[in-house]
Amino acid sequence: MEKPKYEVPKELIIPASEHPKAFEGPTLILNIIMCALGAIIGLELIVRTGVTPNTSIIGALFAIVLSRIPVAFCQKFRSVHRQNLIATSISGATFSAANCLLLPIGIPVVMGRPDLVFPMLIGVFIATVIDATILYRSFDSEMFPADGAWPPGVASAESILAVVEKGKKAFLMIVGIVIGWVGKLAGIPTDLLGVSWFGDFFAMLALGVGSIVIGIINDNGFVLSLFGHSASLFSGLLPEGLSSTAMITYMPHGVMIGAGAVSLIQCAVMLAKKSKSEDTAPSGRQYTRSMSSLKKTLVGGYGVYLIGAFVLALGCGILTDMSPVKLIIWLIYTAFAAIASELIVGISAMHSGWFPGFATALIFLLVGMLIGFPPIPLALMVGYTSATGPAFSDMAYDLKSGYILRGSGVDPELEMEGRKQQYRANIFSFVVALIVVILMVNRYFDQGLFAPVSATFATTIDAGTNAEIAKWLFIWAIPGAIIQLIGGERQIGILFATGLLVGTTMNGVTILIGLLIRHFLLKANPEHEQTLNILGAGALAGAALCSFFTATLGLFNKKSS
Repeated sequence: MEKPKYEVPKELIIPASEHPKAFEGPTLILNIIMCALGAIIGLELIVRTGVTPNTSIIGALFAIVLSRIPVAFCQKFRSVHRQNLIATSISGATFSAANCLLLPIGIPVVMGRPDLVFPMLIGVFIATVIDATILYRSFDSEMFPADGAWPPGVASAESILAVVEKGKKAFLMIVGIVIGWVGKLAGIPTDLLGVSWFGDFFAMLALGVGSIVIGIINDNGFVLSLFGHSASLFSGLLPEGLSSTAMITYMPHGVMIGAGAVSLIQCAVMLAKKSKSEDTAPSGRQYTRSMSSLKKTLVGGYGVYLIGAFVLALGCGILTDMSPVKLIIWLIYTAFAAIASELIVGISAMHSGWFPGFATALIFLLVGMLIGFPPIPLALMVGYTSATGPAFSDMAYDLKSGYILRGSGVDPELEMEGRKQQYRANIFSFVVALIVVILMVNRYFDQGLFAPVSATFATTIDAGTNAEIAKWLFIWAIPGAIIQLIGGERQIGILFATGLLVGTTMNGVTILIGLLIRHFLLKANPEHEQTLNILGAGALAGAALCSFFTATLGLFNKKSS
């Protein structure tokens, strides 16, 4: 069996029975505090800036600082496994409160149906729990291997290990954090620079190319920005007004539809195949989730999503808004959109650290509009779908972090116990997030504060669809499918489409420069890989810290102005 990519000190490999429990006294007390803090941060940032930061590194650093206080209670947090549980809790609360709960329930309010807020909240909370449970039962399978990149998880684990190991690793981590922080302040997406140093090479290449393509189209030129100043290297490359045409507007969505359809077929083929080695990773170790158990998880997950969709329809009173036949189609389609979205988003997150959750939900919304569902059922469907994916990806990052800290699977019993405790911490964080949202939702909505994406979904539904849009979605789906087929399991179609949906020229150039640096350094000496891994993780951590603190300080500035 191959040597683990990330080595940890032997003293961190503890017996499974000694792994900290999610609900034991010290951990539970701090988890409650950090979950409430994480949920509030997530809510504030998504309504005021439209984004949600990854707070797992913040949680880990808080636990590390707390552990240095010479008090018996605080000393318990010197355990990296307990630090990992805190990181899992705060990030779970942040993403679930903002992305999975507040955003979806804002959609019907924007559409003039505030009476649907709490029935919708129950539905999307169910979807969030299902989402995380499917990930828990799918993580470290052939489809979602623990050995996958999962970049934010690597950054969190390396940050914790740097404190433990000190020495050269700590120095490289600090250098990486400085690169990430300073670059982010300059307007360089150093989180993507870091990921390009240890993420899947070809997947990141596809993400970079897609970002450059859409950046050139949107800017009608090759525009780069530093320190708030833009420089156009080329301009007037395209006919005036081309970017606002249906042909270009729906190109990213069409490409993702084609790539996503092929990716789902590839997932189905993977599930259907029968191989003696199907439960063995390329490194030679055994996956902890077999393909047979994964099949049961996905089939069961679809069934539970179907039940959740029915509960949502019942609670929101839309059972009579459609004919029995159309209602059945809506239920089947909503459950399919939920599980398909989390798979597509999860694949993107695994390779690049980016999850196009809202963009993917928008695609299923467009298809639902073409099917002909009424406005309110469409709103419920897209809200339900957008609640799946963020929790899936975020929890996978945390499980990846725990996987590294537990020795990358060297002790399967320890790995499964640690993963179980992380799952419990994550579900607990959802409950805290739900309580925070219930307490604060009226405060936001009464002030007209919504996640910007909520308005985007509502506007899209109000605008309706037509044959012109359907035509271009179908046309652009063809190259998307072809690219995905060519890339095979590398998922370059999904990542190319992700770049088209959420990328910029600056993002693409940064990724390509990072890949060039990686290529030439590894060509000169393959041993540079570990250095790049740590520097890349540091850059990602530094960018995340910078984004968190600047965004959080920005909130205070906005409130005081």
